[in-house]
Amino acid sequence: MRASILALLKDRPMHGYEMIREIGERSDGAWKPSPGSVYPTLQMLEDEGLIVSESEGGKKLFTLTDTGRAEADQGPEAPWEEAGRGVDWDAVNEIRQAGFGLMEAFGQVWKTGSAEQRQKAVTVINEARKKLYLILADEH
Repeated sequence: MRASILALLKDRPMHGYEMIREIGERSDGAWKPSPGSVYPTLQMLEDEGLIVSESEGGKKLFTLTDTGRAEADQGPEAPWEEAGRGVDWDAVNEIRQAGFGLMEAFGQVWKTGSAEQRQKAVTVINEARKKLYLILADEH
């Protein structure tokens, strides 16, 4: 995250939300960092004296300091490009659909099911999570 923010700010000053959007676009959607990772990193970079912020229309506009520019110049030009390399997008979409389908079914049980049905659904989800971890452990 740090290298990406510094690389972006080499182009121009930006707001935090703008950085999130830019990284998403520049990585062709492979990486869209969360505000929970961007804003603490911005604060850390500001604490280190690598960036400064000024309020502009209720938002903070972040700019590199001279020290920050020197560090950015030593870092990678486009760290976000690594996020999309070698990704099997068909597999990612298949996994995403399976996860969404599971959560949709769970949500339906949670909204319309009885207390007993809800408890059964929680048990199924917990068992599924354990079985997924066992796949990684190569156990059956």
